[in-house]
This record gives sequence, C-alpha cells and structure tokens, in this order.
Amino acid sequence: MALLTLDGVTVRFGSHTALDAVRLDVAEHEIVSVLGPSGSGKSTLLRVVAGLGAPDAGRVLLDGADQAAVPVHRRGVGLMFQDHQLFPQRDVAGNVAFGLRMRGASRADQAARVAELLDLVGLPDAGGRAVAALSGGEQQRVALARALAPRPRLLMLDEPLGQLDRGLRERLVVELRALFNRLGTTVLAVTHDQGEAFALADRVVVMGGGRIAQTGTPADVWQRPASAFVARFLGFDNLVPATVSGEVADTPWGKLPVAPGSPQGERTVLVRPAGVRLAGTGEGAEGLRCTVGARTFRGSRVAVLLRPEDGSPPLDAECALAEAPAEGAAVSAAFGPADVLVLPDAPGR
Repeated sequence: MALLTLDGVTVRFGSHTALDAVRLDVAEHEIVSVLGPSGSGKSTLLRVVAGLGAPDAGRVLLDGADQAAVPVHRRGVGLMFQDHQLFPQRDVAGNVAFGLRMRGASRADQAARVAELLDLVGLPDAGGRAVAALSGGEQQRVALARALAPRPRLLMLDEPLGQLDRGLRERLVVELRALFNRLGTTVLAVTHDQGEAFALADRVVVMGGGRIAQTGTPADVWQRPASAFVARFLGFDNLVPATVSGEVADTPWGKLPVAPGSPQGERTVLVRPAGVRLAGTGEGAEGLRCTVGARTFRGSRVAVLLRPEDGSPPLDAECALAEAPAEGAAVSAAFGPADVLVLPDAPGR
C-alpha cells in the first residue's frame, strides 16, 4: 500500500481548474519531485495533501485513510516552504523545538531531539544563535531540522532551495538526498528547477495544466520525454513534425534514422543536441548543410545554433569546447538513431 495516494483529486478556483483528476501514489521511503512551470498545479497539489486546501473532487489518503476530515495538525506531515518561515524572536533551538513543544514533548525530549537534528544537518553548535545571524543556507538547514523534528510520516518541500544561489543549491540538494536516504524519510517536493528535481528524486512527476504529463525515474523522463510539452519543458527545442516509416523519419531536416520499434506515422521527432555530429562542408561531405549562427559557452561544452541553408528550422547542437566551430562557419550536420527520438504522443501535444 502506498503511504500517500491522490485519487482523482480536482481543485477549481472559479472557472480555473488547478488540478484535474490527478492520480498519484507515493511509496513509503520514496523521494518524489513534482516538477512543472508556474501555474502547472504543483503547489496546489502540495497544499491539498497538507490539508491547507480541500479538493473539489477526489480523495487524499495517507496509509489508506481518507484525510477529508483530518485537520492539518493531525495529518502527521511536515511542510517546509522556500522562505523558511522561521520565527525571528526565537533562537535556532527554539525554532527546531517548536513542533515538539506543540505536541507536548518534555523539555528533556525537546533538547535531545534538537541536538540530534542540529548535528544531523551540520549545525551542531548553533542552538543559541539568532536566526537573523544565519546565512541563507544555514536558515534552510534550520527549517529542515524543524520540519523533521516531530518525525513526520511524510515530509513536503515547497521550492525548498528557491532563494539560494545556484552553487549552494547544487551542494545542498546532494546533502538532502543523502540525509533523506539515511533517515528513510518519505518526501514529496515541488520545484520548477529541473536540476534540483532530478538530483533529489527517486521519481519525477512532470505537471502541466493541472495534470500529470509524465512520471518516471529521472533517467527515464530525461531520456524518453512522453510528449512535446515535456520535452520543451526540459529544454529540448529540436522538435519537428515527421512522418515515420520503418526506421526512417521524414522531417524538415531530411530523412533521419530512428531506432527500431519507433512509433509509426505522423509524429513529433526530438533530436538531442549532443547527438548532432558536426563536420566540414568540403567535397564529399554528407549531411545537412548549415551556418553557425551563435555559440553559447556552458563550461566544458558549447551550445551551437545552426541555421540550415535550405531554410528549414534552426537546429541546436552541442559539442566539446575544443571542437566548437566559429560563428559564421559552414558546417554539415549528421544524425544518429540513438539521438533521434520519436515521441509517443500525438503530434501537436
């Protein structure tokens, strides 16, 4: 049995449907990231699970029990927001102990649990410090310790690292995953940051328009987007209509090889930028003839915008820094079947 089940949950705000018959299971000890653009319904989903809003239809179940009549403070869930919402008048220990105090824990139990958690999140000597004196990363750790203190059966994170700079986010998300795995915590996190979601989660749920567009392991979602919407949200722009017959896709960029067993007929094709092979345009050169329109440095890799000479849509490629052609250079682009993906959904979706 799943620890958390959303069974056909629908939420409406006037004429707007924020959640549309959403069905989702989260297993015990699983870390699930709900990913989507603004307005996709991910934060509404979190609020409904927490009991901060009621669904217009459907059910929220924890351990198989319907939560419709269960108030927020009795659901046994922890909730951590991106702005941390720490109490400025309390020191670090007072913030971490807040939930324990509300549940009637003794002072001795509070002190022991606070010390345990501050050590766990890497702030062993911070109990007496004022929260205003903490850095953003330290405040995030205190908020996490406070959410974990009452031992929630489900911990929910709402854009937990959203206010931190990228370098700190990348370090903390690795620490969070290791911590949750060590504790066996069941986590439901919502974010718009793809890197954060993929680094943290055992399973990623992509939402759009109040519906679940795709769910799967980070590798599955990244390697096999279920629709053009998911592919574009993940940052893939090389999407074109195609007619697939056998192992060939007839596209605006020419006839491209596709993997055996690819969906057939009128489809949308995704070409992965890293799989576009660039070469010169000398005598005998094969492939799509293009001009390099722009280059964008991304560390050890360079994103290259190609403009086909035949007027077909622009094409993104990616190559090593040492191999990146100059802006304005003439190149030919070739494609391999491993990097040409036929999307399973109907064209235009």
